[in-house]
Amino acid sequence: MKQNIYLLIVLFGLLIFPKTNHAQVDFNKTPDDDLGYNEDEFQELFYEALKQKAIENYDRAAESFEKCIALNKDIPVLYFELGKSYYKLKNYNATEDAFKKAVNLEPDNEWFLDELYGFYAGQNDLDNAIKTVQQLVSHHPDYKEDLASLYVKTKKYDEALLLLDELDAEFGFSIARDRMRNEAYAATGRKKEQIENLESRVENNPDKESNYLALIFRYSENNNKEKAFETAKELLNANPDSQLVHLALYKFYLDENNTEQAIESMKIVMQSTQIKPEAKTKVLSDFVGFVKNNPQYEPDLMEATALVTQDDNEKTLLEMGQYYLSKKDKPKALEYFEKALAQDSNNFAVLNKILLLQIDLEDYKQAEEKSSQALEKYPSQPLLYLINGVALNNLNQPQKAINALEMGLDYIIEDVKMESDFYTQLSKAYTLLNNTAKAKTFSDKAQQLKN
Repeated sequence: MKQNIYLLIVLFGLLIFPKTNHAQVDFNKTPDDDLGYNEDEFQELFYEALKQKAIENYDRAAESFEKCIALNKDIPVLYFELGKSYYKLKNYNATEDAFKKAVNLEPDNEWFLDELYGFYAGQNDLDNAIKTVQQLVSHHPDYKEDLASLYVKTKKYDEALLLLDELDAEFGFSIARDRMRNEAYAATGRKKEQIENLESRVENNPDKESNYLALIFRYSENNNKEKAFETAKELLNANPDSQLVHLALYKFYLDENNTEQAIESMKIVMQSTQIKPEAKTKVLSDFVGFVKNNPQYEPDLMEATALVTQDDNEKTLLEMGQYYLSKKDKPKALEYFEKALAQDSNNFAVLNKILLLQIDLEDYKQAEEKSSQALEKYPSQPLLYLINGVALNNLNQPQKAINALEMGLDYIIEDVKMESDFYTQLSKAYTLLNNTAKAKTFSDKAQQLKN
């Protein structure tokens, strides 16, 4: 029986904590009945605790673990498991006490410390989380990054930056650590130190594109355009195939009136698979504004827009639609708005633009079909009924037009102009039906609203 208890505790401990040794019952010692210790009872309680935990009956599990502890207070894993059961029961004070007792009995047990750290982090008790992670760092350097994050969260920026320097020196740079570093620099206003850090990266790793890009961004952020432009050209010399650098070069070239170079950079940006659609939109928007004041470069804009694909984002496509609309090139505007709607079928404003353009372009069949489909989705939008009515009148289907227009009138709310347009189309429909009396009635109503 003693051997069974011994194996149970040792195996359970090894399964959960393979690198630690736990305080154990002395099974070679004769039970001391005067102290109320009964090893058979301990074994039964321990089995019961594990069983209740397995079936997620945590209150019963906690009760059994407590009884085990009453029989032997020197087994750290009992407190550890008790703490986990308490946590499931949301008894957080008792959880902390149990985990701390486990750690006190075995201060170097990484698993105990990690669980206590996780508990403090979950409770947003960052000061205690820091103390616990500081103990964990001696076991695994990976915890240093957790510690740096906690320093940033608690505004201990000096400690955070020192630790980040250590980690970068040992493991190289990482995006996650750079985010923490930038947050610390921003909070402390250490712009000079931030730039010096990036300058040293470029110097020590002249082939790494991301170092140049980060430095270009920081120079630009600090209004040092000359240094930013210089760094961008250095990157292009170091990496002639870089696509991302043209996001910066495009703007620098444009600012110094080097239009030809700016156009070449813009074309690289528009064709790039590495550059996000949002960034392409910004470049295109800049160039659209430039062309409005410098119309001689419109052919270059046309060439650039030909590089915009269906895969680019909705904003890019809308930008182009609006540009062509301003140029009164309605077929081209319609093409881009249709691409944009394909990206977001729920964009009602774009749908309206498409329908109105189809009416302007006298594509009544498409306007009728699309407005009918739209009415299934938006049955209370009066503009859709009006467009549908206009299309049907022009397709010589006046009765269907009347049905649509009369239904749409019910949805107009305080819009005199739209109501007048409805009456005008109803007058047209009745004229097509040779019902001159009704046609005049609605024509008069429309005229009254206009007056």
